[in-house]
Amino acid sequence: MALLSFLHRQFKTSSFPNWFSQWYGQDPVRLQEEQTRWLNLLDRFQQRFPGVEQVALFSTPGRTEVGGNHTDHNQGRVLAAAVDRDVIAVAAPASDGKIILASEGYPLLEVDTRDLSVHPSERGTTPALVRGVCARLAQLGYAVGGFRAVMTSSVPKGSGLSSSAAFEVAVATILNHLYNEGRVSALTCAQIGQYAENVYFGKPCGLMDQTAAAVGGFVSIDFADPEHPMVHQVHYDFAHSGYEFIIVETGGDHADLTADYASIREDMQAIAAFFGKRVLREVSREEVLGHLAELRRQVHDRAILRALHFFDDNQRVEKQVAALEANRFDSFLRLVRESGRSSWMLLQNGFSHRKPEHQGIPLAQALSEILLGERGAWRVHGGGFAGTIQAFVPKDQVNAYIQRMEAVFGKGSCYPVSIRQAGSVRLDEGEGDSQL
Repeated sequence: MALLSFLHRQFKTSSFPNWFSQWYGQDPVRLQEEQTRWLNLLDRFQQRFPGVEQVALFSTPGRTEVGGNHTDHNQGRVLAAAVDRDVIAVAAPASDGKIILASEGYPLLEVDTRDLSVHPSERGTTPALVRGVCARLAQLGYAVGGFRAVMTSSVPKGSGLSSSAAFEVAVATILNHLYNEGRVSALTCAQIGQYAENVYFGKPCGLMDQTAAAVGGFVSIDFADPEHPMVHQVHYDFAHSGYEFIIVETGGDHADLTADYASIREDMQAIAAFFGKRVLREVSREEVLGHLAELRRQVHDRAILRALHFFDDNQRVEKQVAALEANRFDSFLRLVRESGRSSWMLLQNGFSHRKPEHQGIPLAQALSEILLGERGAWRVHGGGFAGTIQAFVPKDQVNAYIQRMEAVFGKGSCYPVSIRQAGSVRLDEGEGDSQL
């Protein structure tokens, strides 16, 4: 671990941009903002935990889904990527077994690692995530101990970039390096985060978010065997693609969408059940097309359409991976557009059928098609029904695209993000956890 005073001096020097350009890019304004952010975090640690000098630095990215919309819960394939918005932390080990975490914008958190049982009163809270991460590490035979940390996040809530997964993986990464010499693999850190969210927090999430945050870069995941998913890091340098990746916040009411999300899984599994199967991955597209008349007597049409989306988007992920690895970015963009249209027309998660007057996502997609044509690509971002879309925009059109979109959806509704090659890392050692 490094000395806090040494890191503080180093972060004030001109060497900072060279050190962190691999995480935050080359833009000098952005690098200055990140330098200030890290300096403020070091100051906060010193103020919160005076006298603690030996510290370690950590960064964990948010993530974006770029292929396989709502395919993971039926054991399909997804394509995701880490982004340059991150959770950052300054941490130091503590011998008392207590984790005390001061996360900006949240109450001070304290978890005693000597009690790793499920606390029903903690369900749905941040302490549950921390306790769950510790519990799973211990169950897997890894060391767990206390630490003191300050943390802040630039991963916006409600953006579809998955701030909760970044937080879970960040806690696992801190414990990995403070107590396990970095021996816990990236995929294991991701699975630990998922366990914490499923068992302790009480949310039945998949593994895509945590895996992308832990591994970094583009990553494809095949959930055919959900206990042992196949994870493949896709080697493509998006920085030289000639495009910007832009998230557009379309607004809308994010509350009370649980039933809408659940209906997608229920519809897909109703089709699978018709064939005596649990999930659509166990059924073929040809079987569904060959039994349409019988299916329509037992399930409604929306379920059939959603099943067709699953089959197409599941196969599309493999084609996207092949296009990126062959450096055929035009083909990749075409596949992104296809995925966007499939979600819009077949999956039908552009808006809630209970609130048909609020169609920000389809409006943003339609406007993106008018503005970009075949030069760009766009699709729903994440779960859908309200919230965000993503767009791949040629660099010479970025300013015009943002100006037009913000004229409709409001100032600040568009924010560019970059694909980050590094996953969850300990920065002061210059090492990451991106190996599988």
